[in-house]
Amino acid sequence: MPGVHAKNFAKTSHSSSAALYITIFILDFTEGRRRFSGARCTCSPHKTMSSQNNRFSDVRALIFDLDGTLIDSKLDLALSVNATLAEMGRPPLEHDQIFGYVGQGALALISRALGDSASEEECQRALKFFIQYYTEHKLDNTVLYPGVREALDALNGMPMAVLTNKPVRVSRWILEGLGVAGHFRVVYGGNSFERKKPDRMGVDSILREFGAAPSQVMLVGDSEIDVQTARNAGTWACGVTYGFGSHRLAEYPPDLLVDNLLELVPHLSTRPARR
Repeated sequence: MPGVHAKNFAKTSHSSSAALYITIFILDFTEGRRRFSGARCTCSPHKTMSSQNNRFSDVRALIFDLDGTLIDSKLDLALSVNATLAEMGRPPLEHDQIFGYVGQGALALISRALGDSASEEECQRALKFFIQYYTEHKLDNTVLYPGVREALDALNGMPMAVLTNKPVRVSRWILEGLGVAGHFRVVYGGNSFERKKPDRMGVDSILREFGAAPSQVMLVGDSEIDVQTARNAGTWACGVTYGFGSHRLAEYPPDLLVDNLLELVPHLSTRPARR
């Protein structure tokens, strides 16, 4: 069904004026590929674009997800998963199926790829192989998404962090390899804290390090896990439409939705966080 369009309209109010929030989600199944693109438009007869931008005027620090937000790592992850399945004597999976397993950490990715019949010992053995293989091939095909480098440069005066469910060491190596590690004060992974996203533990640690209140921070990600993390921590949430989990943002709408990370820049001040 090419060109399937679904529109979700929700009304809300601000003071005495009514605002209309329009989220347009476009599902394109052309040539068998599912693609999500969208834009969130906040419209009010009493508000100008400038006043809309002021909605995020208190934001002084940013926390980014990694896979599907800053980096397009789909192919390297899929190839590494299938190499792991081959090592375990299992048949390969379709790449699109593997993409749907990304976001909750390496163990969850491998466990889902192996299936419910896999034992704990098999999962751990496969995880060890996967991490070793992926570490060696992490930058074979992985690149920054369009606009990411330019957006990070434009936001360079603002404290920024990466919080991913990916193991922390390989996350740092990827950022270094792509030449953007210097933009981030801290990088935390799925093994940096006792609990992963969507738990707020990692965000709370970053808030303390940045000396920022939740209302001064925006979490930027591609999936419902990132939106849930922001909601749990009380921060703003920005979704990107191009990532792995973007099709699920219709059920977990963020405060802002962008098609390219450069679109985030006009909404923000680059003044650093202050208590």
